[in-house]
Order: sequence, then structure tokens, then C-alpha cells
Amino acid sequence: MRLVTWNVNSVRLRFDHLARLVQRWDPDVICMQEIKVHDDLFPNADLLPGGHPHRRWRGMKSYNGVAILSRLPLEPVEGPDWCGKGDCRHLAVRLPGGVELHNFYVPAGGDIPDRKANPKFAHKLDFLDEMTDWFQSERKAQRKMILVGDLNIAPLETDVWSHKQLLDVVSHTPIEVEKLTGLQEGLGWTDAVRHFIPPKDKLYSWWSYRAADWNASDKGRRLDHIWVTRPLKGQLKGASVLREARGWAQPSDHVPVVVDFA
Repeated sequence: MRLVTWNVNSVRLRFDHLARLVQRWDPDVICMQEIKVHDDLFPNADLLPGGHPHRRWRGMKSYNGVAILSRLPLEPVEGPDWCGKGDCRHLAVRLPGGVELHNFYVPAGGDIPDRKANPKFAHKLDFLDEMTDWFQSERKAQRKMILVGDLNIAPLETDVWSHKQLLDVVSHTPIEVEKLTGLQEGLGWTDAVRHFIPPKDKLYSWWSYRAADWNASDKGRRLDHIWVTRPLKGQLKGASVLREARGWAQPSDHVPVVVDFA
């Protein structure tokens, strides 16, 4: 099974990119974030016609939203209303073999890394706390689970272009890294990408639109992740970050992240 997670930054703008992804990398399961479309307007009929017939989505107008397209059957799994906001940031399904798949879009957190001064940052920290509490109370480490998505945190020093310069920048602050690490350690999740690409290597999945030449400046961050619980660690076969997608015409600022399973 080949699984992809991708913050597409509007599914209706990325038809051609999704088709290109399928043609080049042939994924079995595609998890998308920031689809930016209400459920009623999700372009189901026009999206990858003839492929990935099993589909689930949760969307809202103009913001957020998550979706899963799959060649494999999907059974819906209920999850909480995170922070009581109903903002369509989580979609859970069960794949064949009893594998539970969680697709997340964690709040970005705004620009100011201060809970009191910035409600968006407070929301992000609260969201991470709820994720940690929910997984620890409602799930067991022995369950076959995959967690994917734009988690909006680059936890390692090598997940950002400059650890020193980004310590006070939302997505790499110590409190965010601490909370994401706590979530990961709670059930002993394995970072599937860093399982194959050593932590000593620089690795990014996002580059800002603000850079005149994103490739030349290369000021990226690894915000997009795929984790697995212990029962699936032995099934991991490979991982890659599809950097070239950032150079496509009218790209998302994120690129697809791929993990292969036995």
C-alpha cells in the first residue's frame, strides 16, 4: 500500500496536480488537507474520474477541510469535535485489516507565539492537548493506526532551514515541539518518514509563497507527517517527500509526503 498525505491548499485548484500525482506515483490512498470546500460542493464527480472510488470528506467554505481518496474500502470512524469548533480538521476511517487511519489538519497558530496575545496560538496548543488526551484515553498503542496530515509543526532542528532563527517563529517554538513530542510519545508513534530519512538530514515539505525563488532560498519546514503505531512499524517499506511538486505551475505551498507499506 502506498499512502500519500498532502495539504493541497484548495482541492478545486489542484485537479491537474492530483492527476499528475496519481500518474507518477500511483498511490493507493490519498489524504488531503485544506480542501477549502463545503461538503455539498466537493468536486467528487470531477476528481480523478475512474480511480480511487472509496471517498470520505469533511469540508467547510473557504477554510480547512480534510478528505481521503482510496482504492481500498473505507469504514467511517467517529472522532470528537476538537475544541468544540466544528472546523473540519480531522477525518478518521478504517482500512482493510483493521488499520485505523487518522487524517489531521492542526491549526497553524497565527504569527505570535503567545497564548494570551494570540487566540489562534492558544487554539493550536489546546488542539494538541486534546489530541494527546484523546489518543491516550480512547486508543491503545497495540491498535494498528496511521496518523497523517499537516500538523503545522516542524519538530527537529533539521526540519527547518534555521533552528536558531525559527525558535521564536510559530511552528518551531519549544512549546509546540514539546506538545507534539508528547503526542508522539504517548502511544509510541513512529515517525515513518524519519524512519528512513535520518534525523541528521535536512528535510522540508513546505516553502512559503513569499520567497521570490523558493528553490534557491530553500527556507523550508517539515510540517507534514506520517506516523504509525508499533504493530505497523515492521510493515514500513519506504518513504519520500516529493519536493519537485513545489515547482509545478500554481503549486500548493506544501508537497506530497509518501510512505509505502508491505
